[in-house]
Amino acid sequence: MEWMYLILAGIFEITWATTMKLSQGFSKALPTLITIIGYASAIFLSMALKKIPLGSAYAIWTGIGIVGTSVLGVVLFHEMLSELQILCIGLIVIGVVGLKLLA
Repeated sequence: MEWMYLILAGIFEITWATTMKLSQGFSKALPTLITIIGYASAIFLSMALKKIPLGSAYAIWTGIGIVGTSVLGVVLFHEMLSELQILCIGLIVIGVVGLKLLA
C-alpha cells in the first residue's frame, strides 16, 4: 500500500506545481485552491515513509514530480526541452525504476 501512497504523492506533487503556475502568483482563485489541495502530496509521502526508506521515497517522489511537470510544461505551456534535458529526464526515470526494483 505504501507504494500506492507514494504514487499518489507524486501525482499530487505534479498537481500543485502545475496549478501553481496556472494561478499566476496566486492571483486566480481556482488554480490557487487546487494548489493548496495538491499540498496533500506531503500527507501521502508521510504515509509512504512508514515502510519505504526516506532516501528512496524522496527520490521517487521528486522523480515523479520532475517527469510529470516536465511533460505538462511542454503540453500545457509549450515549454521547450533540449535533447540533453530529455536525456537527463530519461536518466531520472531509469533511477526511479531502479530504486523501485531494488527496494
